[in-house]
Amino acid sequence: MEKILILDFGSQYTQLIARRLRNLKIYCEILPFNTPFEEIKKEDVKGVIFSGGPQSVYIKDAPYSPFDIATCPLPILGICYGMQLIAHDMGGEIKKAVKREYGLTRITVSGGLLFSGIEKKFTVWMSHGDEVKSVPKGFSVSARTENGLIAAMENRERKMYALQFHPEVYHSENGIKILDNFAREICGIKDFFDSEDFIKSSIKEIKNLVEDEKVICALSGGVDSSVAAVLAHKAIGKKLNCVFVDTGLLRAKDKERIEDIFKKKFKFNIKIVDASSVFLRRLKGVEDPEKKRKIIGATFIEVFQKEAKKIKGAKYLLQGTLYPDIIESVSVKGPSAVIKSHHNVGGLPEKLGFRLIEPFKFLFKDEVREIGKKLHLSDEILFQHPFPGPGLAIRIIGEVTGDRLDILRKADFIMREEISNAKVYYKIWQAFCVLLPVKSVGVMGDERSYENALALRCVDSVDGMTADWSKLDHSLLARISSRIISEVKGINRVVYDITSKPPATIEWE
Repeated sequence: MEKILILDFGSQYTQLIARRLRNLKIYCEILPFNTPFEEIKKEDVKGVIFSGGPQSVYIKDAPYSPFDIATCPLPILGICYGMQLIAHDMGGEIKKAVKREYGLTRITVSGGLLFSGIEKKFTVWMSHGDEVKSVPKGFSVSARTENGLIAAMENRERKMYALQFHPEVYHSENGIKILDNFAREICGIKDFFDSEDFIKSSIKEIKNLVEDEKVICALSGGVDSSVAAVLAHKAIGKKLNCVFVDTGLLRAKDKERIEDIFKKKFKFNIKIVDASSVFLRRLKGVEDPEKKRKIIGATFIEVFQKEAKKIKGAKYLLQGTLYPDIIESVSVKGPSAVIKSHHNVGGLPEKLGFRLIEPFKFLFKDEVREIGKKLHLSDEILFQHPFPGPGLAIRIIGEVTGDRLDILRKADFIMREEISNAKVYYKIWQAFCVLLPVKSVGVMGDERSYENALALRCVDSVDGMTADWSKLDHSLLARISSRIISEVKGINRVVYDITSKPPATIEWE
């Protein structure tokens, strides 16, 4: 498959470059910044993108290009640090910017292939403290900022193009068009990712790999494991054995939904294991969120392993591992720190003794959703709000108890029911309740009450990397609050979280 390779120099936005290209149906992969050119040329690579990064090119031990840029036969696009690296290696001048630019900035375009079909003035997202003071010999400036700084440069003869801003960030106007121009017009990519072709080839591969062996899947009911299970079921039918672990930390009706969709509709071989008492017992007295996560992760593996041993002849483990899981956990990152640590790649450790089947390990979630639609999975599964692996345990601030879980579960169900009735569920990226370790005084039925406070968290986002609080209709918020306080014993105050990400995270823990 024709592809573009993205060399990661440590930018927090590297994944976004890949996501935007994939949205354009252009196949791409992310590799570490120091990947040798011998490895790159083994692939059917049509172009290379240098990502941004937090370093300065002129400091000691700054990330370098793994090959001689001047002799590279492939088109190169440098973004932010990538632009500075190209300029530095080709003889340009890099200095600390007198006017550092962060956030939205207006630029004026004076030409260049990257800007073909784009207006001359528009807004982009900048994030840099250094600047290209003078471009290398043979390069021309193709855009400047309103501060007069060089925003883009190119050398058509050498097929080198560079941007000081981030076209991959949602806030950059025309960013998608710029990336499309690089991939199609400059690199000449013609073979695009197609979900129907992917389904056909994946079914064939799984059939050939598995033959007469059995496959186990830890089915959570989330998007990734659900689509992976349906895909595998199409390939091998009853040889797929799904295990659903009820941790006791699920939302109301989650278990029933699994039974209705996968057991009754798709006729899966599925074992539902009630391990709620084990999880609750081990979480007793634990308040620290990181300890909660570790306990839940270890207990889940223990329970799953015990059930897996009961399935005789199983040789393979199916997982809904996505490309971001691999990027963040295996760390193809450049010199930056890993932003977050998963409890493992894709869900379960390889030490369980199974050979892994990970059909989606080079895909993003929106591509998996597209595949799920072709496999006739409902929007209820494909476009459900993100739900964390540790479940409601990290939406209870403080100790997790059966009583507190019941309170949160009832409140959460009311909130989800109301936003669904108001037909705004699919407009919101994520909506949930958080039970606070705070009690407040209230008046209920002419009597004084002293009960729990509950926070509602609803956010809008494109990719989860940044988010803003949802501007829900006040009458909807009023209905949610009124119902929760009236129907859920133990809550007498509801508050609405109006914090964006950053500075906050989406989840509270």
